[in-house]
Amino acid sequence: MSIKRRHALALAASLVMGSLYSAPAFAEWPEGTVTMVVPWGAGGGTDATARMIANLLQKQLGVPVPVVNRTGGSGVVGHSAIAEAAPDGSTIGVATLEIGTMHHLGLTTLDYKAYTPIGLYNSDPAAIFVRADSDYSDMQALLKALSAASDRELKASGSAQGGVNHLALAGMLAAAGLPVDRVAWVPSEGAAPGLQDLAAGGVAMATASMPEGEALMQAGRIKPLAVFSTARLDKYPDVPTFEEASGHAFAMGSWRGIVAPAGLPADVTTKLTEAIEKVVHDPAYLSFMNERGYATQWTPGEQFENFMEKSDATLGDTLKSVGLAK
Repeated sequence: MSIKRRHALALAASLVMGSLYSAPAFAEWPEGTVTMVVPWGAGGGTDATARMIANLLQKQLGVPVPVVNRTGGSGVVGHSAIAEAAPDGSTIGVATLEIGTMHHLGLTTLDYKAYTPIGLYNSDPAAIFVRADSDYSDMQALLKALSAASDRELKASGSAQGGVNHLALAGMLAAAGLPVDRVAWVPSEGAAPGLQDLAAGGVAMATASMPEGEALMQAGRIKPLAVFSTARLDKYPDVPTFEEASGHAFAMGSWRGIVAPAGLPADVTTKLTEAIEKVVHDPAYLSFMNERGYATQWTPGEQFENFMEKSDATLGDTLKSVGLAK
């Protein structure tokens, strides 16, 4: 072999080795599956919206985005699964309003600071439902029955103890001048099982968002008496606000946002935020949300963190006022 050829081979070998040593230590995110954790049961609003987001997100990222329901502990199990995952972008999840109630209830030490905020994508007011064949024809009839009932004679469901729908019911009772423990609360892992319990006759009333009650409403099994918002909802113009139906002012609702474990690298946070933002502006997503009556919005990053901080403080005050804070 000539000297010139040996030099050429040596140069080629050095270039190959140099490129290997200069390669990044880790592949660019996402390298593999990105799991989305949902802290509530299948069939509810959080599950439904999360699955739609995950379906579109996997197209944006080019990797599978399976949805895993981690229920239990009044939302603690699922929210903990997100917070305790490795902050490498392989696990994300949906945080709900309950992240601002669980620690006030003494169920966990977790709060919004345990997460990297990606973006708030939905908030909906709660509503009060009864069975379709109920004697409660309107809100006034229900309040009259509640006034005449003994404490804990009637039962209600729709969320975990201290969850948004429990607080909605407690707030409704307080606004109407009734004891907040007048109704016995039956905890459930989300709105769907609570509404099923109502339809089956296990409870006298349930609180949930209007979209969450849609299927059982269409089946003729439950009916809404009022919505806890300051104005009637565009998709449900015939359902009065609680103030219209009762004469008492009160509004409350739930919210949902995408989060990751605290400490997510800045480059992964940026890429994930950009991908989710594209998803929540996708015509398919907007059509899905609008058809089902879910409100849409996009409040990313620091703004979302500020929102969670304020929500936490407000919920703490509400829980104290109804005697549920530890």
